[in-house]
Amino acid sequence: MNLAGKHVVVTGGANGIGRALCQRFASEGARAVVVADLDVEGARKTAAETDGTAVKLDVRDEAQLRALVESAEKANGPIDLFCSNAGISIRGGLEVPDDDWQRIWEVNVMAHIYAARAVLPGMLERGQGYLLHTASAAGLLSQIGSAPYAVTKHAAVALAEWMAITYGDRGIKVSVLCPQAVRTAMTADMENGGVAGVDGMIEPEEVAEAVVAALAEERFLVLPHPSVLEYMRRKTGDYDRWIRGMQRLQARFLGETPD
Repeated sequence: MNLAGKHVVVTGGANGIGRALCQRFASEGARAVVVADLDVEGARKTAAETDGTAVKLDVRDEAQLRALVESAEKANGPIDLFCSNAGISIRGGLEVPDDDWQRIWEVNVMAHIYAARAVLPGMLERGQGYLLHTASAAGLLSQIGSAPYAVTKHAAVALAEWMAITYGDRGIKVSVLCPQAVRTAMTADMENGGVAGVDGMIEPEEVAEAVVAALAEERFLVLPHPSVLEYMRRKTGDYDRWIRGMQRLQARFLGETPD
């Protein structure tokens, strides 16, 4: 995808990776950038920086996502690229309360489904369109210290895979963004990115650079940390060995060993 002249919508665009994506898309010549976020003041700031449009959005509400797509297309014409980027992290394991499991499921998984339901019919009718889902390297590997994050990001990757398989021959392109530690509000309280930062913490602008390169090549996996691909190969090459390695990594960072 060449972003010049394209109409782009980014959820979670007020800060972090979403903000960097909006800025980069604007610099690449996108004709319309819609910045959607629950943090409407942050969205307005990003929109001002990108000559875009700010929209208040709770991605857990399917009706709001439908309204976002309708208003964006009414104002700017068909959406060329929809970036379902909003996400949250919750630490803990099986003891995490059900309400928190439900909340992270809605934000990290159902929001992608709601967005696709809203934007795909028009894209399919036109025979073209691009979806970018922000997941995480945790969706390909795992997340030590956070069962909810690991589970929901795995689901986000699975959904993107299914969509790429199902709609790829109908003109729909799908990419899934899977970084490790990125310097954002989500990692602000993690020294050097915590366990996800073993390969270094990068800036949101570096993530945006990787996204633009992947979109140009229409690659499914967007890996700002190239080492993730090698970790995936080790995982699939010898699953038991990989799990033992992750157990050692857990002991290193959490001072814990499995029962």
